[in-house]
Amino acid sequence: MPASVPRSAAVPTLVALALAAGLIVAAGPASAGTSAAVAGVRIHGIQGNTRISPLVGTPVTNVPGIVTGVRAYGSSKGFWLQDPKPDNDAATSEGVFVYTSSNPTVAVGDSVTVNATVSEFVPGGAAAGGQSVTELTAPKVTVVSSGNKVPAPVQIKAKSVPAAYAPTGTPDTGNSINGLRLKPRDYALDYYESLESMNVSVGTSRVVGATDAYDELWVTVKPQENNAKRGGTVYGSYDSQNTGRLQIQQTALSTDSPFPTANVGDSLKGTTEGPLDFNQFGGYTLVARTLGTLVDKGLKRETTRAQKDGELAVATYNVENLAADDPQSKFDSLAAAVVKNLSSPDVLSLEEIQDNNGATDDGTVSATETVKKFTEAIVAAGGPAYEWRSVDPENDKDGGEPGGNIRNGFLFNPERVSFVDSGTADATTPTAVVTQGGKAGLTLSPGRIDPADPAWQASRKPLVGEFTFRGQNVFLVSNHFTSKGGDESLTAQHQPVPRSSEAQRLLQAQAVNSFVKDLHKADKNAQVLVLGDLNDFQFSDTVKALTKGGLLTSAIDSLPPLERYTYVYQGNSQVLDQILTSPAVEDYSYDSVHINAEFAQQDSDHDPQVLRFRP
Repeated sequence: MPASVPRSAAVPTLVALALAAGLIVAAGPASAGTSAAVAGVRIHGIQGNTRISPLVGTPVTNVPGIVTGVRAYGSSKGFWLQDPKPDNDAATSEGVFVYTSSNPTVAVGDSVTVNATVSEFVPGGAAAGGQSVTELTAPKVTVVSSGNKVPAPVQIKAKSVPAAYAPTGTPDTGNSINGLRLKPRDYALDYYESLESMNVSVGTSRVVGATDAYDELWVTVKPQENNAKRGGTVYGSYDSQNTGRLQIQQTALSTDSPFPTANVGDSLKGTTEGPLDFNQFGGYTLVARTLGTLVDKGLKRETTRAQKDGELAVATYNVENLAADDPQSKFDSLAAAVVKNLSSPDVLSLEEIQDNNGATDDGTVSATETVKKFTEAIVAAGGPAYEWRSVDPENDKDGGEPGGNIRNGFLFNPERVSFVDSGTADATTPTAVVTQGGKAGLTLSPGRIDPADPAWQASRKPLVGEFTFRGQNVFLVSNHFTSKGGDESLTAQHQPVPRSSEAQRLLQAQAVNSFVKDLHKADKNAQVLVLGDLNDFQFSDTVKALTKGGLLTSAIDSLPPLERYTYVYQGNSQVLDQILTSPAVEDYSYDSVHINAEFAQQDSDHDPQVLRFRP
């Protein structure tokens, strides 16, 4: 389970030092509090009114409470404890997690007292920038009585969650919000933090993130918040984090009561109730003892229309680490989607095609077997006999899964479109723009954009190809920019959230923009499509750099705002995949074809995009 991260990620230090550095104190000796145990303190006194316990590092004795949930799986074993006698301060939580390290011996409804040390545990480690969980560690637990009523849940509803997402952190701590007094009526993150480890509930709620492989899903308690027609919640700007999103897990893993398989737009009917946890992979998470009943709303996979005779249909699709050793069923399912849902586009720009033996790291870089298996599956599904163009990467130089050697490539239907082969490309030789008879051309087609540029270090190099359709030349630049790995999450302790990965994508966007500029210099009427998995939003600095000078326009902006998404992450429907057009590409029809991201069963975690126009 993602909530069960290695406990070794916790690092002990002084509270003052942690706050000053923007870090968090975690399980360790009583260095920040007093060496003597504090007796009689209640849970709200342990939690305090900030994100950091005022007693971190301090032994405490006879802490009373009722057990509201037990976690007996993974590496984060323990139980949630709640004081049935709350104080009058909305900023202080009445719940705390008791970390036992082994299977807990208590049960829900037990009244217990605990002797332990107060700690702050950072899921994923302090370097990840996340918030911490206040815990009681190395506990000695005494059961006073059993069968007690669990404290009534705090009902999380649309009206109770503030519209503003997070306060701004203090500059001298790297914009950490850890030392700020919680304002649960002003900020959503403060509201959720004020309920940390308490028994909470949500009523009937719409699913905005499908069930994943770890038995988790996302709901929203704000049904009108940026709601898409298909049921999702759209992430439309850095200031629109969608405060109503909440992750749902279960306190127990059971084959007798399996976690529901939900798609976006489904709902959990009735009450979902349990402790409010915090983890690295979703932030605030309701770990349900009682789970609402799944109501299937019947979400269907979309199908885009077929191109007309005079239209060129170009698609981009991240096929998620497709390798020759993948099961035939994956190839067949992807192929069926190309033929049925994408209506057999004339050209497919593919991302994440792996080499012939996938993650086996033995120096293999050729992807001929992977592509052959895919194109044959497309034919078997009733599609065209696509041809392939690409450039093999250097071994382990393009990032992605080690040994996989992912690359971009073009599939094209030779019955409808021709590829202009120029030169003999390799992984390290850049293609360049030349002028031929007053028109733009390429020294290498297919070719790569400046593979030695530091912008492409440990990242996929853009693949450029020249095509002809009805006598007209069209240039495609296929991209897979560096990922968002390493960025802090929306629930990070640093607000606004740092996005360190953007620096490299900005350089990549500038390099592609420069190349498109060369095409325009050679032919101001050059028809250019820049497409692929850009790993960034349509409102990002990355896209601003790509479109600088009016050379390109993002086609996804032609859709209504609540239809702009290609990917669903932590309950946010957002844009990562795009097709951008040069000014000469006019009167196009653009479609984000939703066949994966909203569904529990996926061929890929990305939705493909299709653009049709008349060259």
